[in-house]
Amino acid sequence: MHRVKPLPSNFVQRYHGWKATTHAENEAWYKKLADEGQRPRAMVIACCDSRVNVLSILGGEHGEFFVHRNIANLVPPYQEEGGPHGTSAAIEYAVTVLKVPHIIVVGHSHCGGVAGCRDMCEGNAPALEDPKSHVGRWMDNLRPGHARIKHIEDLEERTTALEKENVLVSLQNLLTFPYVAEAVDQGALNLHGLWNDISGGALEVYDADAKVFVSV
Repeated sequence: MHRVKPLPSNFVQRYHGWKATTHAENEAWYKKLADEGQRPRAMVIACCDSRVNVLSILGGEHGEFFVHRNIANLVPPYQEEGGPHGTSAAIEYAVTVLKVPHIIVVGHSHCGGVAGCRDMCEGNAPALEDPKSHVGRWMDNLRPGHARIKHIEDLEERTTALEKENVLVSLQNLLTFPYVAEAVDQGALNLHGLWNDISGGALEVYDADAKVFVSV
C-alpha cells in the first residue's frame, strides 16, 4: 500500500469548507440519515462522465437518490451465477433491500463510451476489440442497440441515436432481472429513461407509448 498517497491539499481544503458550511447547517439532517438509514426515492443509473451531475440535474438532496455510475450508464443482462457484478449488485440491493419505487437510467450527449462502441462496431476501434479490453467487453452490451441505428448515415445523428438506444438497452436489460420484473408487474416499481444534452442542458424522457424521447 506504499503506493497510495495522501489526499491533495486542495481536496482537503474543500472538505473543511463543506464541513464548516453545508454539514454544519444541516447537521440534524445528517444525524437523522445516519440514525434512521436511507430511504431513497429512486435509484439513478448514470454515466461516470464527470460532466454529468445527475443530482444537480434532478435537484437531488442528500439521501434522496441511490446513485450507481458506470461507463455509459449501462445495465447488463441478468446473470444467474454470482460474481463481482457491481451494477447487478447495486440493482439487487436497490430493489430487494431498499425497495426503491423508481429506477431512472440517465444517458447523455458526447458519451465517450457510446462513441467507443460505435467505433468498435464499425471496425474503427481495434483496441476495444481486444478480448482483454474491459471497456470493450462492457460496451458489447450495447451492440444490439448499434444494430438498430447503424443505417443512419449522418455521424452526429447516428451517435445521438445510439446514446438513446443505450438507455433503451439498459431498460430492456433491467427487465431480465426477475425481482425487477416482478416489482414492475406488481406496480411497486417504475422504470424511466432520460437523455441529457450536456451543452444545451436539454432533458428528454422516453415515452414508451409513442416509442420516442420527448422534451421535459
